Amino acid sequence: MVLLKTPLKDENFYAPDFTLENIDGEKLSYNDIKGENGTVVAFICNHCPYVQAIIDRFVADAKTLQDQGIGVVAIMPNDIGNYPADSLENMVIFAEENGFTFPYLIDETQKVAKSYGAVCTPDIYGFNAEGQLQYRGRLDSAGPNEATADTVRELVEAMSSIAKTSVGPSEQSPSMGCSIKWR
Repeated sequence: MVLLKTPLKDENFYAPDFTLENIDGEKLSYNDIKGENGTVVAFICNHCPYVQAIIDRFVADAKTLQDQGIGVVAIMPNDIGNYPADSLENMVIFAEENGFTFPYLIDETQKVAKSYGAVCTPDIYGFNAEGQLQYRGRLDSAGPNEATADTVRELVEAMSSIAKTSVGPSEQSPSMGCSIKWR
């Protein structure tokens, strides 16, 4: 496990389209999951302790964002040959156990993760309604630690602002997690 932090957002970056398989077998594209007020694309996996530490909060925050017309998708980019805990079968279990209300897609070729420049799990991107990157950062101020009453819901605050103004916050804290397991 190599700990990495995400780079800062690049406002000249627009969400690359993709078509990937969801855990229910349906093929979904970026256009299928985008929201009218913005879209969150999160690269996660099943086995990463950083993802496991935030998954309950991510699921809750995703529901909050979906209620605001923001699309949410999670994409699993890891090499399942060497990391079978991240297999499609285990993705189904992980999504069910954690109550996902959003698609969970598998990026078997890793082309989508590369096109986004994803580096770790979790790696969270927030796009405005036009598909322009406005947020690339952590879920909240607790990071991989237990959330408290003082935890700032950074993704929710950023995406709520993006939904209203199309612009993300000027200050953003990088996400940190396990390196993507490349082939």
